[in-house]
Amino acid sequence: MKKLTTLLAATALASLMATAAWSKTFVYCSEASPEGFDPGLYTGGQTFDAAAHTVYNRLVEFKRGTTELEPALAESWEISADGKEYTFKLRKGVKFQTTEYFTPTRELNADDVIFSFERQYKADNPWNKYVPGASWEYFSGMGLPDVLDKIEKVDDLTVKITLKRPEAPLLANLGMPFISIVSKEYADKLQADGKMELMNQQPLGTGPFTFVAYQPDAAIRYKANPDYWGGKQKIDDLVFAITTDAAVRAQKLKAGECHLMSYPNAADVAELKADPNLHISEQAGLNVAYLAYNTLVAPFDKVEVRKALNMAINRQAIVDAVFQGAATVAKNPIPPTMWSYNDAVVDDAFDPEAAKKMLEDAGVSGLKMKIWAMPVARPYMLNARRAAELMQADLAKIGVEVEIVSYEWAEYLKLSSAKDRDGAAILGWTGDNGDPDNFLDTLLGCDAVGGNNRAQWCNKEFDDLMTKAKETADVAERTKLYEEAQVIFKREAPWNTLDHSLAVVPMSKKVSGFVQSPLGDFVFEGVDIAE
Repeated sequence: MKKLTTLLAATALASLMATAAWSKTFVYCSEASPEGFDPGLYTGGQTFDAAAHTVYNRLVEFKRGTTELEPALAESWEISADGKEYTFKLRKGVKFQTTEYFTPTRELNADDVIFSFERQYKADNPWNKYVPGASWEYFSGMGLPDVLDKIEKVDDLTVKITLKRPEAPLLANLGMPFISIVSKEYADKLQADGKMELMNQQPLGTGPFTFVAYQPDAAIRYKANPDYWGGKQKIDDLVFAITTDAAVRAQKLKAGECHLMSYPNAADVAELKADPNLHISEQAGLNVAYLAYNTLVAPFDKVEVRKALNMAINRQAIVDAVFQGAATVAKNPIPPTMWSYNDAVVDDAFDPEAAKKMLEDAGVSGLKMKIWAMPVARPYMLNARRAAELMQADLAKIGVEVEIVSYEWAEYLKLSSAKDRDGAAILGWTGDNGDPDNFLDTLLGCDAVGGNNRAQWCNKEFDDLMTKAKETADVAERTKLYEEAQVIFKREAPWNTLDHSLAVVPMSKKVSGFVQSPLGDFVFEGVDIAE
């Protein structure tokens, strides 16, 4: 069966590439299928790479290789003195992509920007629930419905956003994939035709690449957008060859079947570095991996239980086995390379005997629990199954029986966010915008419960600090607030913080122009390959 699946995937990829035989084609060996092609609906990095960073643009974007914002669909902006009004001047002459399924009749204007926002927070908008069971997890999880007062069209190329209160991270948030700008004209046509679901299957934006076709779990094909406002790309065709096995991705790269791959196994990196035809890009990842306890479900609602489990797990052993030196044990929910990291926080010690006694003192015995293991490799967790097995063995030593469970990736993300989820889930995060709010509030704030907050942890003391930090633009003051929040987090232990990893991107030496992102994105704008 495995051989048949591999053959079908290879056949699908060959079919998708056939029409590009005489063009310059770049093949990226990606690690997972996208959840869909509407980046507003999802939080997975593979979805952002497959949609937000290929098909779409945002008002502002991050300069490649940095967390520095630069103009994109908005060529300039002004912020009022009270921090409540943001006025964006849109770039003139931006064209939406022409595809086999839609031909635009007008250029980007303010209507598209307003529609892109309103569909995510207005319950009466017909697009608010166009995908059954899906939600605007990022938009709501970051508290935007609470802070956004209104968005207005000043003229065709000017949009004004008014907030209820100052929101220091707002501009950085607008550079994130979830607020990609979509075509209102295309949406109106889909709605009129009764085919709204195609927005999530046949994307259309203003970005550098135009969507062509998707063979589920096998390949995605794009072509360079000839009308891209940033200039036509040097490569003619871009193919995502979806390859879930990291070892197989490495084999394909070495064989020349793809030009760049994501997330190699730690054990394969030395061999890849030794290959004279390859180049390895490395940088400290702006990331964290964690084990999120469901703090709404007993006995994980007791901080003593969570602390005891943390003390029973040997995180250094996990780092050694899974990353082979390419990661460090985490003690805080933000990486040490991020401003406001509180190095004074005292980490939980690895102490199984103390952990066992703490469980007994909490009145917990014969505990049986589930650990959820991610089915895919991410930079912050290359092998969740192996990590879960090590946790299972450690917890058995203090009398805790662990069952390891997993699901297909899109299902895993959905089910792990449920408020009644059992056990503890392995997950992680790569920063989206370089702001601590993107970790602390997005993953642990009360607004994110039932979404990105997989611990379902709502602590008023912590949440008040998040609100105060958002409302001041003073970096020194925000730093103090975030440092205090990290102390509360460590005291309450909604997670077991596992690791911060080194991000490694292997590629062919034929590749030029690829810039590794501190945000973990795979962006192919500006990339070229030698003939």
